[in-house]
Amino acid sequence: MTPRPESSGSRPKGTAGEKIPEQPTAAQQKSAAKKTALPKQAAAKKAAPVKATAKKAAAGKTTVGKTVAKKAATKKAAAKNTAVEQPAAGTATAKKAAAKKTAVKKTAAKKATTVKATAAKTTAVKAAAAKSTAADTVAGKAATAKSPAAKTTAKKAPAKKATTTKTTTTKTTAAKTTAAKAPAKKAAAKKATPAKSAVAKTPARTATAGKAPAGKAVAKKSAVKKAPARKTPAPKAPAPKAPAGKAASAQVVPPETEVAVSPAVDAVDRERLLAGTHHAPHSVLGAHPVPGGIAFRAFRPYALSVTVVSGELRAELHDDGEGFFSGLLPLREVPAYRLVVEYEGTVLETEDAYRFLPTLGDLDLHLIGEGRHEELWTALGAHPMTHEGVTGTRFAVWAPNARGVRVTGTFNFWDGTGHIMRSLGSSGVWELFLPDVGEGELYKFEITRPDGSKTLRADPLARRTEVPPATSSVITSSEYEWGDAEWLARRAEAPAHEAPFSVYEIHLPSWRPGLTYRRLAEQLPGYVKNLGFTHVELMPVAEHPFGGSWGYQVTGFYAPTARLGTPDDFRYLVDKLHQAGIGVLMDWVPAHFPRDDWALAEFDGKPLYEHEDPLRAAHPDWGTLEFDFGRNEVRNFLVANAAYWCEEFHIDGLRVDAVASMLYLDYSREPGQWTPNEHGGRENLDAVAFLQEMNATVYRRVPGVVTIAEESTAWDGVTRATHHKGPSGFGGLGFGLKWNMGWMHDSLQYMSHEPVHRKYHHGEMTFSMVYAYSENYVLPISHDEVVHGKRSLVSKMPGDWWQQRAGVRSYLGFMWAHPGKQLLFMGQEFAQGAEWSEAHGPDWWLLDPGYGAEADHRGVRDLVRDLNTVYRATPALWRLDTDPAGFEWIVGDAADDNVLAFLRLDPEGVPVLAVSNFAPVTRQDYRLGVPDDVPAWHEALNTDAARYGGSDVTNPDPVKPEPQSWHGRPASIRLTLPPLATVWLRPA
Repeated sequence: MTPRPESSGSRPKGTAGEKIPEQPTAAQQKSAAKKTALPKQAAAKKAAPVKATAKKAAAGKTTVGKTVAKKAATKKAAAKNTAVEQPAAGTATAKKAAAKKTAVKKTAAKKATTVKATAAKTTAVKAAAAKSTAADTVAGKAATAKSPAAKTTAKKAPAKKATTTKTTTTKTTAAKTTAAKAPAKKAAAKKATPAKSAVAKTPARTATAGKAPAGKAVAKKSAVKKAPARKTPAPKAPAPKAPAGKAASAQVVPPETEVAVSPAVDAVDRERLLAGTHHAPHSVLGAHPVPGGIAFRAFRPYALSVTVVSGELRAELHDDGEGFFSGLLPLREVPAYRLVVEYEGTVLETEDAYRFLPTLGDLDLHLIGEGRHEELWTALGAHPMTHEGVTGTRFAVWAPNARGVRVTGTFNFWDGTGHIMRSLGSSGVWELFLPDVGEGELYKFEITRPDGSKTLRADPLARRTEVPPATSSVITSSEYEWGDAEWLARRAEAPAHEAPFSVYEIHLPSWRPGLTYRRLAEQLPGYVKNLGFTHVELMPVAEHPFGGSWGYQVTGFYAPTARLGTPDDFRYLVDKLHQAGIGVLMDWVPAHFPRDDWALAEFDGKPLYEHEDPLRAAHPDWGTLEFDFGRNEVRNFLVANAAYWCEEFHIDGLRVDAVASMLYLDYSREPGQWTPNEHGGRENLDAVAFLQEMNATVYRRVPGVVTIAEESTAWDGVTRATHHKGPSGFGGLGFGLKWNMGWMHDSLQYMSHEPVHRKYHHGEMTFSMVYAYSENYVLPISHDEVVHGKRSLVSKMPGDWWQQRAGVRSYLGFMWAHPGKQLLFMGQEFAQGAEWSEAHGPDWWLLDPGYGAEADHRGVRDLVRDLNTVYRATPALWRLDTDPAGFEWIVGDAADDNVLAFLRLDPEGVPVLAVSNFAPVTRQDYRLGVPDDVPAWHEALNTDAARYGGSDVTNPDPVKPEPQSWHGRPASIRLTLPPLATVWLRPA
């Protein structure tokens, strides 16, 4: 933009090149003279000093007598000087001007006072306080002339510029005024023109000063109606300069009159505002009481004009150049006002963003600083709201190292120059309320780094984002009405580890590619309910830029991915799952974040969310950055995020990813690449404290939820309460459940062996019971086990196609009977042969009736349905998952037979007998020891049934115990064990 010429004053409608403002017409002067209704005595009294005063003014000195005579003389001198420039006005004009502007005690009058000129080295003029004593004040080199009513102080004024502005004065009893002392070469006010002012019902007005080009004087003109004067103590203020070799007219200020200051933004603030590095723009811009009234300042780049509108008041501000506008209005207090901003081709009426108080209170800032703001998402980010009766959006961001922050977006055409945010104390939070900005607008934060460079960043607490690869944040608010009250009331009835808990893990974008959240809501709940799963676990839903990361490299921690719809669309999906009786778990990734330069990495120019130590910050496995768990605000960001998903989206549980990488300082690091903790150990104490706080906060705030740790080591107490210390001296981490990674690896390793070799690996199937009750476990067959060359579940099995499917069926039967909860990744429920790909998802075509092997795949899915159905109806399989009383071995050492048999019991002692034969041969009359108090057993489930694609070797009739002891039991039964199958039996 081309800068405008520097303003010569603060008159809104004046221009820098204007020499003589418009003079009042004769009719206006006569009308004003009539309204004054001066007594003839007063008029006569003031007539005499006129000529003498004018002569003295021409000589450069002014002697003031009585107060009334002094006012009349000044007005007469001003009128006479005007006549020099406009001879046609003549003596009559001067007389009428004098009559017009004479003060009347009983009426509201218009009074003009010339702004005093200061010496070049003087930066401010001190105004005398009201009702002060008659002490003399000398500024610089001054000569003082005494008078009965007032004292005037003269200064030398070698200034180059003089500006005359409209002023009004209030009635006072005693005051001091300063007049300039200048050489007597020319009349002081030869080129000074009194401003034209139109005032209706205004008791008083105060002076406004500004700068003008050398040799020129510009008057400021504004129209003010019904505006009472405001009297405030006068601070030091820069004074205008007078033309060299000329003396400014003496300023006549009655007692108790304040000296007005320039409303224009000073050079320092101007530079900082233009650079976007001002910490307190609201202290400069907006409306502020100053000596002489209310100063209005606006920063509107590219605007042609800015006008203040308040009721009947309408005042155009002066264009100070570079987008700055200012003006001084004679008001007692800041009014409710709006701005009318004219741009090329359009006029916009709007609220002034810089007239509002902060939208965040001291409590919010205190909690943020302490890292205890559990509802952080309500304080930071972009929030549509009504503030002080005005609708708009509140922006707030934490950036403590920034020199300045501006908000930019579609609402300002991605130019944040005029939208500077303010810093709220020492909190590091920057805030700005923008009127008339609402939902759907895109935005980012323009941050000035400590080195002065700038960076454009997405909002860390954005609750909605653009669809990737676009990276902007989106203003949003939720209007969703939930319909899952019954589910929420019921979910807290029993803790997760004492309830049926069978999980279907899915990747939403690829489960049925192309479906949105709402379309998924039409299909997913019905599918999952039909299969009998109690919960779904969603791979990370939070926004992520790279789809190939499956969501595990998050940039928008508070926003559901926009790939599938809006946040309310995601709420709709969760709601429909709840209404179908299905819980919703979500993968949550607080361990690390990517290095994208528009996201969290060095957010404000320095390490902020990541650790300042590069060795601690860099994640060696994924090329990402680890969070600084020891910093209050970062820990708060993550703890609040966990609560946010559970509260705002009714998520029933969080599966926390990569916990082991958080717990150990030496995780995937070689010696010399890590620093021990304060005790010399390798535990990350900050991460331990964070996880404990997160779990405690979520369980306290959201009853009925569960947190699940993906933790692959033997860390003690992952699911122990945080206040219970273990042998290591640490309190528990406080999780509700933990993935049993050991069981998963061992059991899959066993199943991958040829049956003839399995006897040498029998311990891989039994070892899990050694530690089964050390934590509350989930048995996961997750996405990680069916990608990157690991093959799908069915493809891990040895043998031909029949044996592979039989192996999967027997394995799933063993898994559902084993102590612990179950998790199965999508596609494995129907024995998909290919690895999972996020590009095309499960191979649903395998279930097409036209496909030749459809029955094979459908049989496996039917088995999964029946496993869940029997499981949910049998408390022995889930009620005592974490209690050793719920499990008893029948035979765990039949390695040569590849057979495992055990009992599961409910709290009342009702048993279920699970027998797995992992050999591809049928075993007739296989004897197993059983309790003698069960009169008969019958098959509850057989994975070799024909409807599942098996050979249909079954035990159709009830099996009665024989009084022959076996396997340490007083009785025994003889069973036919199908090949590669698991059989469940329960009391008849």
